[in-house]
Amino acid sequence: MVNARAIRRKLLLAVAIVAGLGIVVEAWHAQSHDDVVEALLPKLSLSFESNLPTWFSTLLLAACAVAAGSIAARRPPWHRHWWFITALAGYMSLDEAAELHEHLGGHIAASGVLYYDWVIPAAAIVAVLVVAFIPFVRALEATTRRRLILAGVVYVGGALIMELPLGWWTEQHGTDGFGYAIIDWVEETLEMIGATLALTALLAHRDPA
Repeated sequence: MVNARAIRRKLLLAVAIVAGLGIVVEAWHAQSHDDVVEALLPKLSLSFESNLPTWFSTLLLAACAVAAGSIAARRPPWHRHWWFITALAGYMSLDEAAELHEHLGGHIAASGVLYYDWVIPAAAIVAVLVVAFIPFVRALEATTRRRLILAGVVYVGGALIMELPLGWWTEQHGTDGFGYAIIDWVEETLEMIGATLALTALLAHRDPA
């Protein structure tokens, strides 16, 4: 049996460290372009890929897939929905590492907050999943339901909603400034927090105290 509350505290501390390093190196880079910060930026910035934040986020989502799969394997009521959550978290982990969602974009003529047009099909997919999972969510124990809804809102708020101001900023100012870095930092930090809350909610549901 795991202590989900202790794991949540430790993971949120890890999120704070990863996000803190990211914002520090971005602020440093906004003031200086010396060799040290130029070397650290691609390794620590939340706006870059294939680095520490990407690795951390990928592991969080993979852990969510494992936790959901361990619930589904017990064949509880709604076990098919648990297996779907397992597959979805696994796909999201892969997407975090390989940026698969980027292939959804470039097919719609959009601008402004829809500059990153992949948010349009992504929002439609999220809406369909929300409607399809209403009976499952209602059937959950109240505490698990609240925890998973909160995790989902935080994660989607980062992954999808924050893409709107990020798209507007990118169209107006490009991707090189500190403004872009701040918006993207908020987006990625919310994703990490959401994944952490989801993981600990799944663990607490699997192994209730």
